[in-house]
Amino acid sequence: MKILVAGGAGYIGSVLVPGLISRGYDVDVVDVLWFGNNLPKLVSVIEKDIIELNEKDLKGYDQVIFLSGLSNDPMATYSPAMNFVANGSSPAYLAYLSKRAGVKRFIFGSSCSVYGYAVDQLYDEKSPTSAFYAYGISKLQGESASMHLQDEKFSVISLRQGTVSGYSPRMRLDLIVNTMFMSAVADGVIQVDNPAIWRPILAIQDAVTGYVRAVEASYNLSGVFNIASGNFTVSDVADYVKSAAKKYMDIDSEIKIKHIEDYRNYKVSIKKIKDVLSFKPMNNIDSIVKELSENLYKFEDFQNDNYYNIRVFKKLFPHK
Repeated sequence: MKILVAGGAGYIGSVLVPGLISRGYDVDVVDVLWFGNNLPKLVSVIEKDIIELNEKDLKGYDQVIFLSGLSNDPMATYSPAMNFVANGSSPAYLAYLSKRAGVKRFIFGSSCSVYGYAVDQLYDEKSPTSAFYAYGISKLQGESASMHLQDEKFSVISLRQGTVSGYSPRMRLDLIVNTMFMSAVADGVIQVDNPAIWRPILAIQDAVTGYVRAVEASYNLSGVFNIASGNFTVSDVADYVKSAAKKYMDIDSEIKIKHIEDYRNYKVSIKKIKDVLSFKPMNNIDSIVKELSENLYKFEDFQNDNYYNIRVFKKLFPHK
């Protein structure tokens, strides 16, 4: 099977692409390489923006995975216009090209951010989407446009991901567990802006498993799926990171609580992806911190701008 991964040189792609190759798939990547290329040298990488692709570029692929776009709220807030193009229009265009080129399946990397603010409810895929900020709205637009193209000959699967964390060769330190781990190591302090809000956390290794399950599902299957390793309050996350940092690195850290208002609060059900795609999360915050501690020597320069998406984005586009 031949697979094209759009945005495959990014944080998730740098773990997913080698994982797909290890299962025998023929994988190419298209990426603008804002954050460099940490993929194995055997991977063919096309350095191009998705909007520059045409139907001919998609010929011969069985499946296309969309991991591209602007990946967090700070980037979306910095340039709302680029956000809506990258997260809304680009996946719609790529799904459209894929279908015309005879691709059998399009997999969209969506986000649980589409749920916005949900108080004391466990949201499943039929729950209302109420995001009212740029990032969440744009991810919902990309998902909706992609799903609209699904038919009996073109499978579309959307994975609404929790906040991904864990080690990747294209490392990020701007994700909740990774950030808390870094702070514990660097300062012995874990800061909690709002302890009560809920977040679904997705270990990057579980994210890879979810994409593999989507790739290997019957082509008769399409749909939207929540994917997470578990739901936690931010206070829970801090407690688990503190405990794991002590266990694996013998670091005693202090938790500092603030009460800063946050417009994102949601917890999600993953029953559908368990039942339909046989996805079973194998990781938790303890295992994420263990993985981070084992790979710390690879990213211990915490001030490296490349580990923070918004810093790189502002350098690339200083006048947005």
